[in-house]
Amino acid sequence: MTVQITMDFPESTFSVLKSSPENFANEMKQAAIVKWYEMGILSQSKASEIAGISRQGFLELLNRFQVSPFQVSEEELKREVEYESGMDSK
Repeated sequence: MTVQITMDFPESTFSVLKSSPENFANEMKQAAIVKWYEMGILSQSKASEIAGISRQGFLELLNRFQVSPFQVSEEELKREVEYESGMDSK
């Protein structure tokens, strides 16, 4: 089942962005999905499902939006570096 959402934009939006309303809607959907992934709300598999593309296609989308496919918090990264540093000294 799909749900359709309607949003209103000034007609000038599409000429400024040099995009058709259909392309604009698709781009906006992709940007939202990438942002939700970046925020940790969606997994890669759920994001690719919502976008209607393969996981590889989603990874390419992340690259296009310059978002890392690796979702590690700063705190997790610090713990990992500290752990690895401790392993090196043994």
